[in-house]
Amino acid sequence: MQPLPPPEEAHRDGAEDSQWSRPECQVWTGTLLLGTCLLYSARVSMPVCAVSMSQDFGWNKKEAGIVLSSFFWGYCLTQVVGGHLGDRIGGEKVILLSASAWGVITAATPLLARLGSAHLVFMTFSRILTGLLQGVYFPALTSLLSQKVRESERAFTYSAVGAGSQFGTLVTGAVGSLLLDWCGWPSVFYFSGGLTLLWVCYVDRYLLSEKDLILALGVLAQGVPVSRHTKVPWRQLFRKPSVWAAIFSQLSSACSFFILLSWLPTFFEETFPSSKGWVFNVVPWLVAIPASLFSGFLSDHLINQGYRTIAVRKFMQVMGLGLSSVFALCLGHTSSFCKSVVFASASIGLQTFNHSGISVNIQDLAPSCAGFLFGVANTAGALAGRPWPPVLEPHHQLRSSALPSGRPRSTRPVYPRLLQVSWACAWGATSSRPRAPGRPCSTWWLPSAAWGCAPSCCWERPSEWT
Repeated sequence: MQPLPPPEEAHRDGAEDSQWSRPECQVWTGTLLLGTCLLYSARVSMPVCAVSMSQDFGWNKKEAGIVLSSFFWGYCLTQVVGGHLGDRIGGEKVILLSASAWGVITAATPLLARLGSAHLVFMTFSRILTGLLQGVYFPALTSLLSQKVRESERAFTYSAVGAGSQFGTLVTGAVGSLLLDWCGWPSVFYFSGGLTLLWVCYVDRYLLSEKDLILALGVLAQGVPVSRHTKVPWRQLFRKPSVWAAIFSQLSSACSFFILLSWLPTFFEETFPSSKGWVFNVVPWLVAIPASLFSGFLSDHLINQGYRTIAVRKFMQVMGLGLSSVFALCLGHTSSFCKSVVFASASIGLQTFNHSGISVNIQDLAPSCAGFLFGVANTAGALAGRPWPPVLEPHHQLRSSALPSGRPRSTRPVYPRLLQVSWACAWGATSSRPRAPGRPCSTWWLPSAAWGCAPSCCWERPSEWT
């Protein structure tokens, strides 16, 4: 009689056996791509309708800003919870349950707005609740892909799914604008919420069994059980320099993303007032879709060609943080509209390489608790991204003097300098740290702080984390 394998080995073998086959991975990738698209469709429905709703309900800019920003305060609170639940009961179940809830809330938003005179309170509460429900999505997605997708295929899968964020934003911006003109602002919420509920019905009917969902709901109702093999090594995780490097890298990435997302339209409107809005509002995000897909394809191709996984992750992170920052720096030092659009598109497009860098490296570091770890890192990034608009606002008010090129004095340095600060902080916190127990690969010390943080955040998984 052969001896039984050790529990740890049996646990690893079971995880490998539960991975998706190639056809299953393709179906789930397309499904999750559509899910991410609908996630952002529901998220941007309120910004698309904000002006029309302000006119209907008499909101001023401050009140409209409260409604719009309330989403992010809810969004920051459930990142860790979503990742932990995904690690324990399965990311696909967490995604489906949360999507069904935010789909109902989105579709019911016009009804909530008409409940009474306190429409501002109802809208703010619904946005906070939507943020709470959507906050679990990406941590649960990370947990799901870390458990179901092979290491050599994770980058393309995650990049393809992540491209849904730009696609959903563009589709809702285009279709939502038409619906807004033809049918009024309630139709935008019916559109995004209704499609989300149809997607939930499809996943429930064809990809998940009713028994799995009932078991998941039962586990949530009774409390998530913690066994010896599922307990998160909290203390061990946060003693690893590589974990803190991942958190700081995600923070840097989020800061730069929120700066460009929040202030790029203002930059173009103030610097090139006669330019077409659809050009700088659409082209950079349109470029990001193929860039995200290409980064995932390139990453997996290099790994399949025999390059070490950690070296490929480092390369992608250098592209996503380092080279992206170079184009962001160039954006503030040109007086040509065409060059500015090219630089903005290149910077935003290269930022999608982070999907094949730090986002996947978190799954490499700790597959058994990747959702929890990503939730912590994404919480830090989301919180760090929120203060930038108030910080930047006073700079945009300083228009008393202009540069020779005709642009306001403030808009030229503010973007690259804040980008440099965010990356320099991440680099300074991680580059001089003591080595982690896992053997790190050779570090590429590049000449600037922006480039230096990328290699330091990608480490091999210590053996005790397997």
